[in-house]
Amino acid sequence: MLEARPATRADGAVIAGAGLLGFSAVAAGAFGAHSVADPTVKMLIQTGGHYALAHALAALAAIGVVRFRARPARWAAGCFLAGGAVFSGSLYALALGGVRWLGAITPIGGLLMLAGWALLAWSGLTLKAER
Repeated sequence: MLEARPATRADGAVIAGAGLLGFSAVAAGAFGAHSVADPTVKMLIQTGGHYALAHALAALAAIGVVRFRARPARWAAGCFLAGGAVFSGSLYALALGGVRWLGAITPIGGLLMLAGWALLAWSGLTLKAER
């Protein structure tokens, strides 16, 4: 059995970031469900919330993978958090009548989330088994 390693400040930052991203997803979802009538705005908020919540959980999973000394997983966690925040935040801004050019940064968030998944896969492929 693998021994637990001590937590690092980076671990704490990822856990806090995941908590904040998850909180924002739930808050946005509640706002969209109860305070928004426009179907397009509601869809933007719902989509942002789903991606934010999924990637908050993915960041927590990636930090768990770091326990196996899979270094790329730490980068994956950061990509999940940054990508989720940029992607969802830009959708929220569009939904709330923000500057339209913010929609142009949405794909950057998507690319960061994809990079996180690729890094997590790389972590598994390069993991050195004990037996």
